[in-house]
Amino acid sequence: MKYKSRKKAILLLADGTIFYGKAIGKEGTAFGEVCFNTGMTGYQEIFTDPSYFGQLMVTANVHIGNYGVNASEVESDSIKIAGLICKNFSYDYSRIDSNGSLLDFFEVNDLFAISDVDTRALVSYIRENGAMNAVISTEIDNIDGLKQQLSEVPNMEGLELASKVSTKEPYYFGDENASYKIAALDIGIKKNILRNFAKRDAYIKVFPFDATFEDLSAWNPDGYFLSNGPGDPEPLSEAQALAKTVIEKNLPLFGICLGHQVIALANGVSTYKMYNGHRGINHPVKNLKTGKGEITSQNHGFAVQREEAESHPGLEITHLHLNDNTVAGLAVKNKKCFSVQYHPEASPGPHDSSYLFDDFIALLK
Repeated sequence: MKYKSRKKAILLLADGTIFYGKAIGKEGTAFGEVCFNTGMTGYQEIFTDPSYFGQLMVTANVHIGNYGVNASEVESDSIKIAGLICKNFSYDYSRIDSNGSLLDFFEVNDLFAISDVDTRALVSYIRENGAMNAVISTEIDNIDGLKQQLSEVPNMEGLELASKVSTKEPYYFGDENASYKIAALDIGIKKNILRNFAKRDAYIKVFPFDATFEDLSAWNPDGYFLSNGPGDPEPLSEAQALAKTVIEKNLPLFGICLGHQVIALANGVSTYKMYNGHRGINHPVKNLKTGKGEITSQNHGFAVQREEAESHPGLEITHLHLNDNTVAGLAVKNKKCFSVQYHPEASPGPHDSSYLFDDFIALLK
């Protein structure tokens, strides 16, 4: 079979560190920011999540590909990660409702991936030294050339990527006869967010990343939504202006992940690039309003400055990440606006936070 003869491959980090492995399918080279996800399942959803655009994904789970792929488990129209690094790759899969193998999925999406890497050592290294740019390649005899190319890859900080994954034209999702209309700004939206709105009797119109308040409001929606997405939130000036206008007019506004960061920036609170970020499906969050804990799905490399949020007279911190006390949720005082840094739609992950969709629908009423 075609995977029996596999090419040797390397992972070269920006600091010069090298890890060795083998190409999973085709030969190739891929650049991006290396990061890791600790989730034990949901690899297909992770690989198709637009928030991971431009990143080389290290899966902490040892086995990848063992249950194949299913057409209903994608979060966008294609794979969005820049490349994959894993330990054991399963060419054979076993699940009754799988549509095919993960290798076939990679080939259709032209993704370069490597396995047989000591991911336990790699994750430990990234945890100690931080997320950084890297390259995976089968060009194992061209280290100097790869180093030169890698030095030219832009850093994630300051990088605007929403335009790379956003829809080009507006589109609709759900039942047009639903009770509520939601205008969603696509800065990297996941399909399961749309599914969660639709099953709560909402009809959604999804707009491109650079759409204005006038564009969205012309549809006469009941509420507005700012999606998750990749890259640095700071360059997204149009999205920040839109959020500011919606808040000033006191219209219902909900933001998830990148949308949460955009809402903070619209209120004059800055964001920063995290040392490693949060990527997994078991992150503990405390709801400061109810006192309850939530196990959450998270995927972000930027966060809101907590000190600025705490001192802001118009903002309230509603949720905290219990591992490092970073801001996990915000609400604008006396306005119909709230946001969270994590993913209540899960996919993959627990459903502890799905109540947030109900809270937003309640605002529309």
